[in-house]
Amino acid sequence: MIDIRGITKRFGEITAVDNVHLHIEAGEFITLLGPSGCGKTTLLRVISGFEPPDAGTIHLAGQDVTHHPPYRRSVNQVFQSYALFPHMTVRQNIAFGLRMKKTPAAETAARVDEAIDLVALRGYEHRRPHQLSGGQRQRVALARALVPNPHVLLLDEPLSALDAKLRRQMQLELKRIQKRLGVTFVFVTHDQEEALTMSDRIAVINQGRIEQIGTPGEVYHHPRTAFVADFIGEANLVPATLASRNGASTCVVRLDGGLLLTLKAGQWPDGLRRAHLAIRPEKILISKTLIQEENVFEARVTGEVFQGVIDRLSLECDAGGIRLMAVVANESAIMEAIHEGDRVWCGLHSDDVVVVP
Repeated sequence: MIDIRGITKRFGEITAVDNVHLHIEAGEFITLLGPSGCGKTTLLRVISGFEPPDAGTIHLAGQDVTHHPPYRRSVNQVFQSYALFPHMTVRQNIAFGLRMKKTPAAETAARVDEAIDLVALRGYEHRRPHQLSGGQRQRVALARALVPNPHVLLLDEPLSALDAKLRRQMQLELKRIQKRLGVTFVFVTHDQEEALTMSDRIAVINQGRIEQIGTPGEVYHHPRTAFVADFIGEANLVPATLASRNGASTCVVRLDGGLLLTLKAGQWPDGLRRAHLAIRPEKILISKTLIQEENVFEARVTGEVFQGVIDRLSLECDAGGIRLMAVVANESAIMEAIHEGDRVWCGLHSDDVVVVP
């Protein structure tokens, strides 16, 4: 549906988007994820036609639209502020794009009715934006963008103004609507959980470049760079050195501080001496009794933060004082409680350790 080839966009001496290549399939929900200022919104504006690129091309449904204005591209955009017309009712806001295209009145009415039902706003048609909640306004903006039947819908952090609970509800609602309609969604956010929840694929952007693109599971469990490992969720990034290789089966790596871990030989790239080990906090097994695992070491719990269903633990390893973050399920009646000051055994499976440059 969208083929982005070598897109570059500069603002004076600042390169906001740097030689980006990205292929987006029809009917895909893809998220552009990255920190503020990484270039994700600029890339979205280039796709929509609001920003002309300095280099590269954009093809939409096989057509080169690089120099087409927004109104000549079969794309619509949902903005962070929703941008609803305050003097218009819900129904009038949704119908606005069809009226601008001079769609016949009967067809407009039928398509608006369908859109109102799609976003569950039946009964609110005659209210104005100030009479709606944030979630309802977001639904109106979504319906208005979808009713002209665009090939692509661009969404620029449309959930950022919602409270946490409503935001989670709308994430699932957006995904449901996208799957039902089969429209290609390009979604921009800096919220990692949001990206993991909604996306078919995630493009992680850093300083104007795509660092990694893949399914949520791929970018979370198999990050290719230290930036991706650290930005997607949480990760312990520990410097390590290759100590030895044991044929084609295993290798031993030494963490700064002296702790030795055994990995599969293929996990450590050939020719690499130093790297970081990315270890997700939830992958560290914690127990007050000795753990039967590949890599076992002792540590002291130096901090404990209660977060409802989990406890977040700060660990200091006996070997070299390495500090790690781990999470454990909040204890039930049949689980041992682990608290600050306790000494614990920690276990790591080699498959749960990712080597990143």
